[in-house]
Amino acid sequence: MKTLIKNGTIINANESKKANILMQDDKIITITTDEPSADIVIDANGKLVMPGLIDIHVHFRDPGFEYKDDIITGSQTAVAGGVTACCPMANTNPVNDNATITRDMIEKAKKRGLIDLMPIGAITKGMKGGGITEMGEMSEAGCVAFSDDGLPVSSSDVMRAALEYSAFHGSFIINHSQDCSLCRNGHMNEGQMSMKLGIKGMPREQEEIMISRDMLLAKLTGGHIHIAHVSSAWSLKLIETAKKEGINITCEVCPHHFTFDESELENYDTNYKMSPPLRTKADVEAMREGLKNGVIDIICTDHAPHHNDEKQREFDKAPFGILGLQTLIPLTLNLVRDGVINLNKMVELTSLNPAKLLKLNDRGVIAEGYLADITIVDPDFEYLYDEKLNKSKSQNSPLLGKKLKGAAIKTIKSGRLVYDFPNVVA
Repeated sequence: MKTLIKNGTIINANESKKANILMQDDKIITITTDEPSADIVIDANGKLVMPGLIDIHVHFRDPGFEYKDDIITGSQTAVAGGVTACCPMANTNPVNDNATITRDMIEKAKKRGLIDLMPIGAITKGMKGGGITEMGEMSEAGCVAFSDDGLPVSSSDVMRAALEYSAFHGSFIINHSQDCSLCRNGHMNEGQMSMKLGIKGMPREQEEIMISRDMLLAKLTGGHIHIAHVSSAWSLKLIETAKKEGINITCEVCPHHFTFDESELENYDTNYKMSPPLRTKADVEAMREGLKNGVIDIICTDHAPHHNDEKQREFDKAPFGILGLQTLIPLTLNLVRDGVINLNKMVELTSLNPAKLLKLNDRGVIAEGYLADITIVDPDFEYLYDEKLNKSKSQNSPLLGKKLKGAAIKTIKSGRLVYDFPNVVA
């Protein structure tokens, strides 16, 4: 089966060009200005043709919390956002701390056939902060990295061991950078806004202290530490310093942290409650500058579905988390419109760099011989992001019910069309 995408503008990290793409089965076989014959033809005139996005930080709640989302609906949500590969975190029930659960997750995604699912395994057994998991077995089963995510590893000795073991198995560690002793039961960023709203705050130093510790442990061990969802300006200063010193460190930022600031909480909307919390306008500007100057390596979503009954509660009782997969493209395109990054940099941050981090040598680029994971984007398309478009079981996004600009109108996974935006012709 051959499929042709014609008349689109191909956006790679290193170039943009108008060309046609011929796919056969699951591979890209030709990129040409000619128009070869094909069984299926997709006209992408006026559209951007990008490598499929890779989200290295999601929560699909499966197994154990399928009422929020599961691997099937999570996969559907991903492709609706132009994402063709996802890395779900280990905070499931039971925790993904052994090879059996890892294999089960991957198999469930394969049966649905929409995305590549590459689980992130737990660092410690049961995510309890003590004994290290069998990283070798889990890596062989398909885990691409290790993290206790929302339960950061507080013991420096355990984190040292995790960095050493993961490096031995050719993997890396992702830590939710949070010194829990400074949390003080906080629910938002500590500062003038938290005082004004009467909500207990969490200082940004809880993030910065943990990053400082982990970068020093990475220096000690030579292991690779990846900093999840950076939110503080000082965090970026620390990471930049570590990189200059040759420490093996990378980091990511989420769209909500380069888009929204703590002022959004003035109406006590729990859909803006997340961890790390929304920070100040200065921190938002720092995230944007970090994307511009290259300190930040990756944009991901931390897609975290929660049921309405959980979110629609008193602010201090509602869980942390926000949906993100279907709003990744429009919010990142806002950076392009604002001149923070260009389209090539967008591809680098959302596809090429994640592929490099995960050692996926056949994706992240639209090129002959590469896997045919492709997202066709209309950057100017305006639409209402509503319950009909939302593919998640949950609705915890402050953008739900609002008009967005820019969308994945077609998503192709391994040469097969897996998502087609309703009522849009391409």
